[in-house]
Amino acid sequence: MEIFEVGPCKSSYEMGYLIGERFSSLIKSRLATDLILQTQLRPYAETQIAKPIIDSLTENNRSKFPRYWDELVGIAEGSSVPVLDIILINFRKEILAFMPKNEGANIPEDTPDDCSTVLVVSDSMAIAAHNEDANVALVGHTYLIQANLGNGLSFTAYTYAGELPSCAFGFNSHGLAFTLNSVPPREDEIVAGGIGRNFISRDLLEATSSGDALKKIQSSEVSVGHSYNLIDIPKRKILNIETASRNRFSVYEVNASPFFHANMYLHLQVPQIQDENSSSRQKRAASLPQESKEDFLSLLGDIDDKRYPIYMSGPTLYTLCTAVFDLDGPTLSIIEGNPKEGKVTHSFHM
Repeated sequence: MEIFEVGPCKSSYEMGYLIGERFSSLIKSRLATDLILQTQLRPYAETQIAKPIIDSLTENNRSKFPRYWDELVGIAEGSSVPVLDIILINFRKEILAFMPKNEGANIPEDTPDDCSTVLVVSDSMAIAAHNEDANVALVGHTYLIQANLGNGLSFTAYTYAGELPSCAFGFNSHGLAFTLNSVPPREDEIVAGGIGRNFISRDLLEATSSGDALKKIQSSEVSVGHSYNLIDIPKRKILNIETASRNRFSVYEVNASPFFHANMYLHLQVPQIQDENSSSRQKRAASLPQESKEDFLSLLGDIDDKRYPIYMSGPTLYTLCTAVFDLDGPTLSIIEGNPKEGKVTHSFHM
C-alpha cells in the first residue's frame, strides 16, 4: 500500500489533482472492477429521476464544503476519469437508497461496509482497534494520503481509490483521530440530497479537537446515518457518536468496559434494518475475552462463524486491514492479514 505525501498546495483543487494524477491507474482499475458502479449507479445516473437527487447532492455539498468539492473535482481531472464517476462513488450510499428496486434482475446487490471496532479506555490501556471491511472491488485499491495543508495542519488518511480522504480512518496533527462504522437505517429514515458521509469525514481530518469534531458531526445535516469513533489523544478520550438524518445524534463516552461496535445502532433510538451479519458479529464479540490488546486482535481476527465471521475473507466482503490506535503510544499500527498474527505493515507516531 503506497503512501503519498502531498502539499502544501496552492488550492484544494491542486491537492485533489495531484492525488488523482498519482493514483490514476489505481482509480481507473477500481472503477473498472466496481460492479455496483457499472450495473447500478451509472445506468441510474442517466435517468430523469436521478437528476434532481444528484443535483441536490452536488449543490448542497458544494455549498457547505466548497474546498472539499474542489478537491473531489481535482481527483477526477487529475486521474482523467469522468467527474460523474467520482461523484457516484463518493455518494454511493446517498444515491443507492433512492434507486428503484429491480426485482428479479441479475445484478449485484450493494453490501454494507461491514466494519468492526472494539474500544476501551482504562487505567492500563486506551485503544481503538478497527477492522476496515469493504466490497471485493476495494481489494488492492487503497492508499495512504499524508497531506500538509497551508495552515500548518497535517493529516494521515487511509483512502479508497477515487474517494475523498477518508471514509475509513485517519489522524491529524492536533491529536484527533477517528474510525468509522456504517449503520443501516430504514429507507424512510434517509433524506435525499443531504450532506454526504465522505464530506463529513473529510472535514473531521481538519478538526482541532474532539469538541470541534463533535460540532462538525452534529451540524452536518446528514443524508444517511453513520457511527463515528472519535479519538482524542491529548485528553486520552474516545467517544462513539451515532448519527441519523434530521440532526439526530447520540454520544457515548468509552470507559474501562470494552465497547464493541459492528453495524447496528446501539444507543441512538432509530428504526434500522435488522442486519443478521452485524448482529451475529455483535453476539460473537460478546462471548470472547476482551481484557488485553492481544484479546482485541484475536477478537477482530475471529473466523469461528463461517457465515458471518468478524474477520472477513470473501467472497463478497473483505477485511482490507486492521487499524490499531494506541493512545498511550501514541501510535497507529496498520495490520494487513488476520490481526491475530499481528503483522504490522505500517506504523505512525501520532
